[in-house]
Amino acid sequence: MPIDTHFAMKIWNRYAWCRDNGHADFVEKADICERFFAGDQWDKTEKAVLRMQRRPALTINKILSTMANVMGEQIYNRSEISFRPRSDASAETADALNKVFKQISDNNHLDWLRSDMFADGCITSRGFLDVRVNFDDSMQGEVKIINLNPKNVIVDPDAEEYDPDSWNDLFITKWVTADDIAILYNKEDAEMLRNREQSFFPYGYDSIQSHRDRFGDRFNPMYNGVWDESAVQRNIRIIERQHKQLDRQKHFVLPQTGDMRPIPEDFDRNKIAMYVKQFGFEVTTKLVKRIRWSVIADNVKLHDDWSPYPHFTVVPYFPFFRRGTTIGLVENLIGPQELLNKVSSQELHVVNTTANSGWKVKAGALVNMTKEEFEQRGAESGLVIEVNGDPDKDIVKIQPNQVPQGLDRVSYKAEEHIKTISGVSDSMQGQDRADVAAKAIQAKRQAGATNNVKPMDSLIRSDSILARVVLCLVQKYYTEPRLLTITKDKMSGETEQVAINQPTPEGTIANDLTLGEYDVVTSSVPQRETLEDSQFEQAVSLRELGVELPDSVLIEASRLQGKRAIVKQLADAANTPEAQQAKQTAQRLAAAEADKTEAEAEAKRAEVPLKQAKAAQHEELARKEAITPPEDNGVEAKREETQANIQIETMKAHHKMQLDEMQLDHKAQIEERKAQADERRADQDAAMQRAMMARTPKTQPETPRTGATQK
Repeated sequence: MPIDTHFAMKIWNRYAWCRDNGHADFVEKADICERFFAGDQWDKTEKAVLRMQRRPALTINKILSTMANVMGEQIYNRSEISFRPRSDASAETADALNKVFKQISDNNHLDWLRSDMFADGCITSRGFLDVRVNFDDSMQGEVKIINLNPKNVIVDPDAEEYDPDSWNDLFITKWVTADDIAILYNKEDAEMLRNREQSFFPYGYDSIQSHRDRFGDRFNPMYNGVWDESAVQRNIRIIERQHKQLDRQKHFVLPQTGDMRPIPEDFDRNKIAMYVKQFGFEVTTKLVKRIRWSVIADNVKLHDDWSPYPHFTVVPYFPFFRRGTTIGLVENLIGPQELLNKVSSQELHVVNTTANSGWKVKAGALVNMTKEEFEQRGAESGLVIEVNGDPDKDIVKIQPNQVPQGLDRVSYKAEEHIKTISGVSDSMQGQDRADVAAKAIQAKRQAGATNNVKPMDSLIRSDSILARVVLCLVQKYYTEPRLLTITKDKMSGETEQVAINQPTPEGTIANDLTLGEYDVVTSSVPQRETLEDSQFEQAVSLRELGVELPDSVLIEASRLQGKRAIVKQLADAANTPEAQQAKQTAQRLAAAEADKTEAEAEAKRAEVPLKQAKAAQHEELARKEAITPPEDNGVEAKREETQANIQIETMKAHHKMQLDEMQLDHKAQIEERKAQADERRADQDAAMQRAMMARTPKTQPETPRTGATQK
């Protein structure tokens, strides 16, 4: 598009108003937090004064290690996004949609992008992803997700909610080359902006500027020369505005449910009438808020049209959000970090002044060196001083100042403040004392993880917004048949192909992603290595407790290389004839052992009446002895004893006969089972022999050669 100064000024004025009403303060805060995170924690003026005074300026960067711990927690507990069917959607289509989202995540390396966004939010209090449809690799279009510099995203100053759908305005600025403009927009505008040295706007630093976040610092003009570097130098700033405007838009209405969908702009009257006739829709006109997309570079209008997306392309992340105020994790650690640096520097300064506090020297007393040399070498070990006069009076060391009481406590308190504010304790950093119990360390870690629940919950909220935006793009642009390949297992490299929007012979569309409504489900899943270690430890504990887990379960839960092949080898080995025969033998032995145990138990049960009879006999004899008069000389007692002995012998014989019958029955059962097992084994051997003979090709008889004599 040509130069449009009036349109560019309109966009620029709104951009400047949003920038100066909140965003500039955020950029200033973000710069400070970035510097402290990187270790640049001293003000340049203060550091210069200390250098002139020859005093140390130490940097004990506790913020880096603290934030590394928080970022590690996020990496080890990444979330998993899935879709659940709600209305006019099937479970099969929802499963296909989950696989499509996984393919989009893998293509865009979403895990790393989310970690970068989380780091931006924790450090600067804001992080952003940008979601659009890209046509660089495929003419059908693919969802493209990138990470944005939070300093280049200007949020609506009037917004007060987390969700971008409630915002009315949004600016995204980025630095590009003239060739980028030629690819994204048109070549004429690129040539117009190429090598432009001055900006049209009164605040030119926001249009053509050389100092911003990048690997290098300012461009040095002495290297410019006469060469054209516009193809590689990103010195043109694009200002992209996405804002909502009222518009009357036609919608399809489903009379049965009342659901409405906007009619695409490229639908003419005939196409609308065809949809109405074929699907029974109704058409209505509704006043709605639509997103207008405008792009300028200096005073050149590059683009101005309705946005092809129903949502803003930006997905935000704010660790702590309160009515439009975003709060990160670093900004509250700046004060304690400055206190730690200054107190540690003061402690070192006190130690230095103690080692070289100074000397009192009488004029002309030094012989082997000058006063300046003695000033430089006065703190050396083994220094030899030649004195002209009394050395104890002419040269006297100045007594140093005593170390202030409690100075070391101040540095200790500064470190404790950092731990308390961040919620990252020694236990979470693995720096507990050796005498602390493991259970106590685990309890402290769990309590410390509670302090990071809100930043993690905000990340899950951002994931839900991301899934919603991706779902809208998939349903709008993934309309044609596609065959996608996803990686099911990253370790084994196992892949799976998913077909979507495929016509069937019945006239329906299989896995039609354009229809239906879905709920977004976000769940936290530990990193694969941590999850596998935990699963393996639990499986081993269950095995030790006596739970008969199969060997394949233990191997699958382990981190062995090629564990799937190991499981397959075990399964194949279990199906060989030798393994089957060994299994049958073990079963027979187990059955025989069970029968033996049963017989022994039955024998013990049969002995119970005998023991009861003996006990009753002894009891009866004792009773009769107590009531029998002594005059009969025990004749009656002997007679009764004889009868009891006869009865006992009879019971013994009867019991022995029963036991012999049970043993004979048991032996017959064992012989019968053995015969049946031998018969089954013979049948199996015969079947295997027949199978082997069937696989062996039959040899054809040799055909006699012509002229040979046959006998």
